[in-house]
Amino acid sequence: MGDEVILLNFWLSPYGMRVRIALEEKGIKYENREEDFSNKSPLLLQMNPVHKKIPVLIHNGKPICESLIAVEYIDEVWNDQSPLLPSDPYQRAQARFWANYVDTEIYKLAMRFWTTEGVEREAAGEEFLGCLKLLEKQLGDEPYFGGNNFGLVDVALVPLFCYFYTFSLYGNFIKEAQYPKIIAWAKRCIQKESVSKSFPEEHKVKEHVSQKRNKG
Repeated sequence: MGDEVILLNFWLSPYGMRVRIALEEKGIKYENREEDFSNKSPLLLQMNPVHKKIPVLIHNGKPICESLIAVEYIDEVWNDQSPLLPSDPYQRAQARFWANYVDTEIYKLAMRFWTTEGVEREAAGEEFLGCLKLLEKQLGDEPYFGGNNFGLVDVALVPLFCYFYTFSLYGNFIKEAQYPKIIAWAKRCIQKESVSKSFPEEHKVKEHVSQKRNKG
């Protein structure tokens, strides 16, 4: 009781969205503080002196850095409802493996796709779609990557769909006919209040992307 929970965040960050989704899933009251990358707050520099990046979850004055570590921390501390990791050790290890795969491979390709042009961007897009095929196999016919339960892998992956699919920022990049299971999964996730509440407003995202493209 009396927990103070603060999230140092940036509204557009898919990593920050992960932590917000986990907090919302658990019904935890928290303060979301926006950071300015060009003028980082003393609190951010104090709480994450190693990387000086968001998101940082601050629980009763103690910082937890890196989004997936923060999500697991939330699951462990507030373990009385909406478990994000299975109780079985093997299934838990598998969830961590795939969440790490999403974190290291999928996000890396997404960043390359967003920040490059021409042949390099095209190659990153093809690799990204190849990884989606692999994830579709892993999902199978289950509603979520955690089976019947919305879990760690879902939390790790769903923010990307905020940009690639939900907001249609890149046209028909992920074709529903080719990726029916992953699209059905994304739609299912977006129906969850914890997910929809954590997404930024579509018009703000499109405005931001448009400004960046014009500057480029």
